[in-house]
Amino acid sequence: MKAVILAGGTGTRLQPLTKIINKHLLPVGFHPMIYWSLNRLKLAGINEILIVINQKDLDSFLELLGNGEELGVKLSYSIQEKQGSGIANALKCARSFVDDKFLLLLGDNLFDDDLSPFIEDFRKGEYEAKVLLKEVNDPERFGVAILNEINHSIEMIIEKPKNPKSRYCVTGIYFYDSHVFELIDSLQPSSRGELEITDLNNLYIQKKGLHYDILKNWWLDAGTYEALFEANKHFFEKGKV
Repeated sequence: MKAVILAGGTGTRLQPLTKIINKHLLPVGFHPMIYWSLNRLKLAGINEILIVINQKDLDSFLELLGNGEELGVKLSYSIQEKQGSGIANALKCARSFVDDKFLLLLGDNLFDDDLSPFIEDFRKGEYEAKVLLKEVNDPERFGVAILNEINHSIEMIIEKPKNPKSRYCVTGIYFYDSHVFELIDSLQPSSRGELEITDLNNLYIQKKGLHYDILKNWWLDAGTYEALFEANKHFFEKGKV
């Protein structure tokens, strides 16, 4: 299985740092943030990885990571031409890279769970898509999954609800097959002018094609100063990898 890491965007919540450096190159513990995503994928047996980035950051990624040989993976890159256009739109950059089922990972999602069992389940499963959820104390910051635990399904995903009906947020770890691009082509921009990943996943829910699993261990969206501090503390305490 191949993997796609989205590492573009503007990093607005981490300015002014991200005015001069891509968010995913900021230090977390003993490594740049992007190393942790690559490490999780490599440990799960995924070696062929596409990184979607902004044009202005390409030289920095190439200097740091190159083709991935030093890290034991095979890296390629795709340029996200339009920043701030939504996760689903950024995923379109992977259309020519993907040929079957694949894993999509947002590069600022940091976690301790082993991805191997989730990958194996998706490989063998007959469903078209899968998301990983995490129970959090501040679900209003995320896309919130309303679960039907009787038949192990998601009834709906609501983006940043003011009064969440669930504490399960959708993490930035997604599994799709190559038909995802057909659904992305059918999406309409949201009120923010973006092609939303929540809208994409809700299309799968309507088709009864979205499965889910729940992360059991530590997980963090490292897109804010507070979260970046927590991530550094977590990985410093774990030690060098």
